[in-house]
Amino acid sequence: MSLNNLKPAPGSKFNRKRVGRGPGSGNGKTAGRGNKGAQSRSGYSYKRGFEGGQMPLHRRVPKRGFNNTDFRMEYAVVNLDQLEKAFEAGATVTPESLRAAGLVRDRQSRIKLLGRGALSKALTVQVHKFSGTAAEKIAAAGGRADALSH
Repeated sequence: MSLNNLKPAPGSKFNRKRVGRGPGSGNGKTAGRGNKGAQSRSGYSYKRGFEGGQMPLHRRVPKRGFNNTDFRMEYAVVNLDQLEKAFEAGATVTPESLRAAGLVRDRQSRIKLLGRGALSKALTVQVHKFSGTAAEKIAAAGGRADALSH
């Protein structure tokens, strides 16, 4: 192999379509945009969900019942096995220390501790919510589980 027999991969190089350059090009006159209408005009852009004047799907579908998205509380989840790796015995685990340890990313989110894994160190854990098994395992290891107010 040398520089004079290098070739691009087949199908990777092609001429750009030059629209509006005469009838012989196959894309002359209306430049492939058809005749009249909004889509033939320059600067046209359609709104999300626009279906050409047909009633859009998000308006056709009936909306009923309760939607909880405005009231739902979301929690960042941390497990006991993660605390076991990240903290020394006797440490106080707070939302700030969890963020510093890289176990929680979002600064605003509330934190829930789940009971996956074993805990062998006595830790004082202060987070917003605990699962039942997590609280039991912390107490069994000689630690304390304090729930923070929301």
